[in-house]
Amino acid sequence: MRTTLRFRDELISEPSPPCGNSTSSADFPLRIASIFVILVGASFGALFPVVSRRTAFLRSRIPKGVFDTAKYFGSGVIIATAFIHLLSPAIDELGSPCLSPAWSDYPYALALALISIFLIFVVELVAMRWGTAKLAALGLVHDPHASAHSHPPLCLETPELVRAAVSPGVKDLPYYTTTERQTDGTSVGGISDDITVAEKEKDKDKENGVPKSSPSSVHPHSHDHHHSHSHSHDIEAASSTHVPSTPAMAAAQLVGIAILEFGVLLHSFLIGLTLAVTENFKILFIVLVFHQTFEGLGVGSRLAYLDLSAAGRRWSHVPIWAAIVFGITTPIGIAIGMGIRQTYNPGSATASIVSGVLDAFSAGILIYTGLVELLAHDFLFNPTMIQHASNGELAFAVGSVMLGCGLMALLGRWA
Repeated sequence: MRTTLRFRDELISEPSPPCGNSTSSADFPLRIASIFVILVGASFGALFPVVSRRTAFLRSRIPKGVFDTAKYFGSGVIIATAFIHLLSPAIDELGSPCLSPAWSDYPYALALALISIFLIFVVELVAMRWGTAKLAALGLVHDPHASAHSHPPLCLETPELVRAAVSPGVKDLPYYTTTERQTDGTSVGGISDDITVAEKEKDKDKENGVPKSSPSSVHPHSHDHHHSHSHSHDIEAASSTHVPSTPAMAAAQLVGIAILEFGVLLHSFLIGLTLAVTENFKILFIVLVFHQTFEGLGVGSRLAYLDLSAAGRRWSHVPIWAAIVFGITTPIGIAIGMGIRQTYNPGSATASIVSGVLDAFSAGILIYTGLVELLAHDFLFNPTMIQHASNGELAFAVGSVMLGCGLMALLGRWA
């Protein structure tokens, strides 16, 4: 009997989990001001890279290296956001003591992130196959191992033609050409018609049994010095010419940026909602100003490199609108949180489940986007980084990624 009473007293003395109403109305004027402060910071971070690349005045005065640094810095920010600011809170929220014990029987947050990663993978795989089929119908060949975030890549159909087309002096040629001709008789890629002739003669040689490596199949006019010089000149000129993107390329880029934006917007809305009702408002507010500015810079640097010219004029403003939507998402979350602060309890079981599920799902999106779409395509699948960039340039790019990741991870100490 005494043992039973002592056990009951121990249970009563144990502190109950903070599942009650934990909203706070303190610092109300400052909470109102936070809407506008974060609006300015997030909007500036997202819009500045986009506007700078679209405005001749700013583009001519800001070195290209600044844009590249912002792009790599933003990649690090997005990766740190996925792990530190989304996945870790999701684990805590779905492991909250306010929830049913069944939630502790399985790592649901990690499982949801894993499901999210594979869902995004399947969506992108289907989109890539559809886009590649559309390009093939136009006579274009897509190179999936080229850097897809700076420019939509095209390539020649055979390695021999690539070697024939690229002169030793060309360091970075993200586009190669195609044999498909436009209605005006010029090649789509803007390269000299000689490459088209080269391919035709290569096909003839194959029919006649001439080996692939035959010089005639690569340089059919190499005997003519003047013609060879003209051919090389055309190639070098074409290497600096921007190849127009196709609707399929534009659609693929839209899918990629929509996935990134979706994951970031979910996160931005939830932290705005939390900021409006949290008791530790001042610390979280200061941290979120930097958090949203850095995250906006990461998103904006990606939006700035979108090439949607082939999709038509109505799509040309998508990067600007996407940056604006990012800028207003957290302020909207703050405003809604302040409106429902008397009824919304961030420590309740329902709020923990909703926030945990959305955070875990968003984490999977940003993990896939950050590691596959950004890091892999910017470095591993980028011929410029692998073959032509100096060790110093590569180290600087990697350092920019690590700096962005490190700063964003450090902010996770407080938010």
